[in-house]
Amino acid sequence: MKSALLVLGATGAIGRGVVRAALDAGRPVVAVSPDRDGLRDLQGMHAHADFSILVADPRNERGAQALVHELRKRDRPIDGVVAALCSERERGRMLDQSADELREALDTNVVAHLALARHLLPLLAEGGRSGGYLLIDGPGAQHPWAGYGHRSVGGAALQMLARVLHDEARALSVRLQLLALDWPVRTAANAKHACKQWPSADGIGRRALALLERSDRTPTEAIVHCTGPCPDDADASQASDSDTRLLTSRCLQDARTLLGSLASPLPTSKEETHEPPTRN
Repeated sequence: MKSALLVLGATGAIGRGVVRAALDAGRPVVAVSPDRDGLRDLQGMHAHADFSILVADPRNERGAQALVHELRKRDRPIDGVVAALCSERERGRMLDQSADELREALDTNVVAHLALARHLLPLLAEGGRSGGYLLIDGPGAQHPWAGYGHRSVGGAALQMLARVLHDEARALSVRLQLLALDWPVRTAANAKHACKQWPSADGIGRRALALLERSDRTPTEAIVHCTGPCPDDADASQASDSDTRLLTSRCLQDARTLLGSLASPLPTSKEETHEPPTRN
């Protein structure tokens, strides 16, 4: 049986992009998510592919252990893992929220990755498959993101966790890396207001697959930054660029109109004029 790619968080925007990229490349995929309906939707979209689903929420020690137990029961070898557990939180200042909010954010975005890595890295190392393990995280880790402080604190913590796990996974002959996105992800839902430098979910999926499929054994960096659109995003962003140019043109036209009205002299009454009196 051909080894499969395990995609965690498969029903999210990035997870769907990874699933599409892997299946397009002919790789079998096992998709994991607690969203049963979302997984069924994916299964319907890829009905003729080597694609299987697993409804699970493995974001703690017990859940991660149960996930590995289920994978062993299925007897499907796994030669790669992509963990796209990016979660969205309400915008707001950290000082306006309780410390429990930060603890929850760290549990969701950092501790969950550790729990999964503890149980999945040994699975990857079995049988000498030595697959790749890739974490994917969104922007905000390098500098404070106004209104998303929890996102920035969690992202910074995850980057350090990735560095530590990158070193420790070498003993298992598994390459672990973090793909850190410097911009939000462009999706069908936000395409109308997305900036042109935002990478697409499909582009991120292809980038993730390329990192996993590296065959060389040269030392790799723990963190790989995605600083803009992926190379294959050019065609997908043409429509967005056209809309941006149109919007820019309209804004400039409105600005010229406004400046023109401000520069026009105000009408004055005869009492306000200071013309010299006329002689009879």
